[in-house]
Amino acid sequence: MTTFAGRLRLGVNIDHVATVRNARGSAYPDPLRAARIAQEAGADGITAHLREDRRHISDADIDGLMETLTVPLNFEMAATDEMQAIALRHRPHAVCLVPEKREERTTEGGLEVAREENRLAHFIAPLREAGCRVSIFIAADRPQIEAAHRIGAQVIELHTGAYCDLHAEGRTDERDAELGRLREMAAFAHDLGLEVHAGHGLTYETVQPVAAFPEVMELNIGHFLIGEAIFMGLGPAIAEMRRLMDEARS
Repeated sequence: MTTFAGRLRLGVNIDHVATVRNARGSAYPDPLRAARIAQEAGADGITAHLREDRRHISDADIDGLMETLTVPLNFEMAATDEMQAIALRHRPHAVCLVPEKREERTTEGGLEVAREENRLAHFIAPLREAGCRVSIFIAADRPQIEAAHRIGAQVIELHTGAYCDLHAEGRTDERDAELGRLREMAAFAHDLGLEVHAGHGLTYETVQPVAAFPEVMELNIGHFLIGEAIFMGLGPAIAEMRRLMDEARS
């Protein structure tokens, strides 16, 4: 097996701290405080998705994160003119393009790149010129990965939601098949020269098989960690995820 240098990074998504805050229209819990705790607990980066409907993270949250973070910000966003302008104003370390629908509860799948290749190539060019690393949140699908590579993305983030859902439903054969697709496409993307990340729905039960892929350099995990924080605190929840990731790569 090819040897891959570097520690597997953990990006902590703080969106759902903001979801709880916004449920009462109050100032707490504060996503910026969660980001600081995540940093102290070993997070290598912070992920925040500024949705068009501002259902959780707000513009003020992004302002605060850019001012206070000492680890990189991964700014998730839809491929819209409004979001491009915000990203170009802030110039975060990374911009991750994700599909977005108003009616969805959470991101339901990977971005459709192949059918919008020309538009997306022009969309990401100024982001790259501004110094942002451009990532595409994508299904484990060869044509989509090839299209992401052609348009100039530096990173892909493989959508692990289907794998996690199949595990939760006890559909082990289908789960293992989806895990195999993820493994194959991680290797394929790496061979194209793309940096490979993964995320969506990962839990303590599902993280290690994905963390063991040598091509994966970063996992982005949010909802599960915020949920576990209710019972054990955010710092310990992140520390346990970090332990499992390290164990899978040892």
